[in-house]
Amino acid sequence: MLHNPILPGFNPDPAICRKGDDYYIAVSTFEWMPGIPIYHSRDMKHWELLTHVLTDDTNPNLTKLPSAKGIWAPCLTYDEQAGLFTVVYGVMNSMNARYFDVENYLITAPSIEGPWSEPVYLTSSGFDASILHDDDGRKYIVSLEWETREGYEKPGVICLVEYDPEAQHVIGYPKRIWRGATDRGCIEAPHLTKRNGWYYLMCAEGGTGYNHAVTMGRSRNVWGPYEPDPNGPLVTSQPVESNERADDDHLKPRYFNPDSVLQKSGHGSYVDLPNGETYLVHLTSRPFVPELRCTLGRETAIQKMTWTDDGWLRMADGSNLAKLDVEEPNLPDVPMRETPAFDDFDDVELGNWYYAPRIMPGSFATVGERPGWVRLRGQESLASLNRVSLLARKLTSVHATVTTKMDFAPEVYQHHAGLVLYYDNMNNIFLSKYWSETLGGPAISLTRLENGEKTEMVDTRTAVDDRPLYLRVTVDGRRTWFAWSYDGDDWQRIGPDFDTTTFSDEYCKYGEFTGTMVGLACTDAALHERTADFDFFDYQADESQPVA
Repeated sequence: MLHNPILPGFNPDPAICRKGDDYYIAVSTFEWMPGIPIYHSRDMKHWELLTHVLTDDTNPNLTKLPSAKGIWAPCLTYDEQAGLFTVVYGVMNSMNARYFDVENYLITAPSIEGPWSEPVYLTSSGFDASILHDDDGRKYIVSLEWETREGYEKPGVICLVEYDPEAQHVIGYPKRIWRGATDRGCIEAPHLTKRNGWYYLMCAEGGTGYNHAVTMGRSRNVWGPYEPDPNGPLVTSQPVESNERADDDHLKPRYFNPDSVLQKSGHGSYVDLPNGETYLVHLTSRPFVPELRCTLGRETAIQKMTWTDDGWLRMADGSNLAKLDVEEPNLPDVPMRETPAFDDFDDVELGNWYYAPRIMPGSFATVGERPGWVRLRGQESLASLNRVSLLARKLTSVHATVTTKMDFAPEVYQHHAGLVLYYDNMNNIFLSKYWSETLGGPAISLTRLENGEKTEMVDTRTAVDDRPLYLRVTVDGRRTWFAWSYDGDDWQRIGPDFDTTTFSDEYCKYGEFTGTMVGLACTDAALHERTADFDFFDYQADESQPVA
């Protein structure tokens, strides 16, 4: 059986494609770099983080962008005729005044591991752009057209425009083609495919919250008109239909379904296997209940599908409710390289599972300067939207313990380094060593940012000496706590228990759509040059335990 989510933690907006016997999934990264991870599998059960598409933090330049802006909803396809992988993605620059200022781009590569071409600008009329490679060689870009006018249904409609790959430009203006297969509203995430002479337009409706759903329409003509699937949504967490076209709120917690472990299921992409089987990947979330807060963010799940005799896509079990456990495909098992739980930083390069907000990790983190350690050069505070030295990985379970060993010699109070639980620049908890003028020497303490309100937890201030420190954060369901040690055996708790659920889209006011990260950080608000060394990063997570 396949157990969902297949990609736990912050892995939203999945797009799946196949080349031969290889399957690839691309997901959104928003403000995090490197951008657009590519996961690889040969059996649809074992997935490895293979590579990333965007590895140049000057293109796109995400500095100064608020949380949850940046790289949205990649569409990954393989163009058989050209022999190229194609990724279409959006760079969301602003959501101010609900204008949603986005730039959509297209890049190609002969191999999934690159090299990737320079980005080609496509459109800015709306987000979630994707591409169809038609069998006659023509190409089409489909996206949401974001509605900014008063008196019109929001957030908008699906639009289509032809793309000329020789001129590297769209042909004319996008044309509106589809308002949705249901009345759930908030249509987005279009993927256009062609199968047996039909153009299939798969979308998300209901908003990326508790009324989310995968829907479909089809037409014999790429420009439409499209007929809706008579059975309604293909996949959802809330099977009860509703009319929410007048409500552009995306969360809609009133549609929480207590009978489903997987919530918010929608934004899907399907793949046909050579053996005739079909699978669909979609985003989903597992909230704490009753708080309805999703600390792990939006994750990637998979469902087994089947095509009906009259050409409609259905879940294989005959329902449309997203399932936790799914029948696996009839493919031989092919185990993949797992992301290591323990990293001793002995390799010559950083692991590809590390991320940083808005800039590439390699711009401030190096291995090799001190063999067996990673060295972070301090920059701006964790609240900054610019250049932050945070080397983080995705939290994939709310039952996890993260430990590191740090060697750091602060000289002024602006020098901080340590271990961070991080949702965004306005919500994080930092266990740091720093220079305390009050104590006249090095100390450790906790600092919390909660929806932009900073709390220096002075009651946790503890004098330490120049020896390396072991630092630990434990996430145990709803409770999270920190500890430190000189030897890694005798641990001392520091600070109170924190509420894990506050690290979530639903609680955080300044960002949406991402997920909780845990990482190593170094800040130097004086000269941006003080360094901190970390001997290892030990991430122990029990992904088999449910969110409680």
